[in-house]
Amino acid sequence: MESTPAVRRDFTATLIYRVGSTLSYQMLMVAVGWHLFDITNSVMSLGLLGLVELIPYFIFALFAGHWVDTHSRRMIATISSVMHVAIGIFLMFVARGMFEPAEFYIYFSVAVLGVGRALLRPAYQSIFGQVIPRELTPKYSAYASTAFQACVVTGPALAGIFIATIGLDYTYFIAGLCALLGQYGVFMVRLKNLKREKNTAPFWESFKESILYVKNHRLILSAMSIDMLAVLFGGAVSMLPAFVKEVLHQGPETLGILRAAPAIGAIMTGFYFARNPILINSGKYVLVGIAGFGISIICFSLSTTVWMSAFFLFLTGCFDSISVVVRIAIFQLTSPDHMRGRISSINGIFVGSSNELGALESGFAASLLGLVPSIAFGGFVTLFVAIGFYQFCAPIRNFHIQNLLDKKDQHD
Repeated sequence: MESTPAVRRDFTATLIYRVGSTLSYQMLMVAVGWHLFDITNSVMSLGLLGLVELIPYFIFALFAGHWVDTHSRRMIATISSVMHVAIGIFLMFVARGMFEPAEFYIYFSVAVLGVGRALLRPAYQSIFGQVIPRELTPKYSAYASTAFQACVVTGPALAGIFIATIGLDYTYFIAGLCALLGQYGVFMVRLKNLKREKNTAPFWESFKESILYVKNHRLILSAMSIDMLAVLFGGAVSMLPAFVKEVLHQGPETLGILRAAPAIGAIMTGFYFARNPILINSGKYVLVGIAGFGISIICFSLSTTVWMSAFFLFLTGCFDSISVVVRIAIFQLTSPDHMRGRISSINGIFVGSSNELGALESGFAASLLGLVPSIAFGGFVTLFVAIGFYQFCAPIRNFHIQNLLDKKDQHD
């Protein structure tokens, strides 16, 4: 099935929303990490950033999914954009010393960003599922993943350059303004008036319905679980400010390069799979991607030069993209539209909580084992996760995207 001009137009508008919000978030978090470590000179402070974001994210995620399924998806997306703008402007004043102690207000701002992220994921995923036909999901999922990774390249790189050239305060301000680009996309997307089942159940009934659906759908549950475990132990990114200073002895420009390196690999891989969707042996590709990600993290921990570190982080992006494009297709093709927001929120809790808990775990591990051994340890655990799922998880090992598309054709 070829995409129509209307589909491409709506996809572009949806992508503008995700790009603007992601650029804003990425720049803010790089600036926050550099700001906090510069104040505290403590790896634990970086780990605690993850926990501070996790708590509000976890509290609001399921409510956000329920709201997306019962209220205007455009409204929820708008609230998320406004929160990013407000935090960027507020942190600008924190960087100028107008609010003390700065550490408290940094952690407070990150907590608010956690709420914004809880709203962003289900809003975006639901809008994406509403404007993209099922048959085109594998193709557009790869393009969406590529665009997201492009933001992960440019966001950290721009943040590092801006911190070094125009200062931390203006970096925060520009990061906040990027969310206005996302808001433009929200206004431009033309949501279809689909006849979909209306969710009118109270929150707790709605919550139980979505939990039971995920619990009984072994493919979705397996995809969420493997993603959570891989991210939990394989996230070396949260320790990059410390790695740049203590191992590579470099400045914020290098931090931007290293934060961008995984995304460059993901962009290149994503473009390839957008043109060559992984329709057969899709689950095995996921497992190979996660195993390769773990091995690359191990190699990164042993690197001692900027370009060696960047190369291995580049490989992590290549391998991660392989599994990401498949997992996006799984969630979009198996989620009923009236539950799309809630399922996306549950997935966000699995992945989002593992991101923040992974940052916390990395901080504790670095404090106990040392920075370099803790990163290597995470890579080994990620490798063993891939091996374990291959041995014991048939739904992932035997999964083919083509089977889901064929089921839809049979129903049609």
